[in-house]
Amino acid sequence: MKITIIGATGMAGSALVAEALRRCHTVTALARSAEKLAQLPANPQLTTKVQDAFALTPEELGTADVVIDAFATAPSLAFQHVDLATNLVAKLRTTTTPRLVFILGAGSLRTGDDHHLFVTDIAKDPNAASFLSIPQNQLKELNFLRDVDNVNWVGVSPAADFHPGEATPFLLGNNELLFNADHQSETSAGTMAVAILDEIEQPQHQQTRFTVANK
Repeated sequence: MKITIIGATGMAGSALVAEALRRCHTVTALARSAEKLAQLPANPQLTTKVQDAFALTPEELGTADVVIDAFATAPSLAFQHVDLATNLVAKLRTTTTPRLVFILGAGSLRTGDDHHLFVTDIAKDPNAASFLSIPQNQLKELNFLRDVDNVNWVGVSPAADFHPGEATPFLLGNNELLFNADHQSETSAGTMAVAILDEIEQPQHQQTRFTVANK
């Protein structure tokens, strides 16, 4: 397939590029930094492009079978997670191609006996003030997507600790924060990439969000 990855040089995006190429897909990697794009491994199936994701046209988006939004930004600009989702959806209303894949945060998952939003736990951490706006806005992004019924989209959330690392066997869920047998809640970038490529190749979710965690 032809896969366009927005934010292709970040932790999640670069893992997605590697996994998609490993599976012999054709990848267009988009990012804001030419220097960082140049660090992606050369591959005849890879095209890199310095691109403002907000400036993508419907025609450019339509050249792909799948567009993955792995966009990341500074906490002060966290609202752009919502803005980019609305921008992409607006340009692809009433279409089925490309399929949109959004990497969402863990804050929108539910946890505990009362099934409260995990973002409320994050907010109680005094060290979270510097980045709290990101999970808060990713929750807003998901809430927006849940009302979108005429675009082919799927969202994916990691577990509580989303970090660099190779793929491992994994757990899948829907809206509950996942923990492994050791009561750890973590997702490596490699695991996220494998789960997303599995979903792209054999779709199991439609207009909904699922979650993945290292087993």
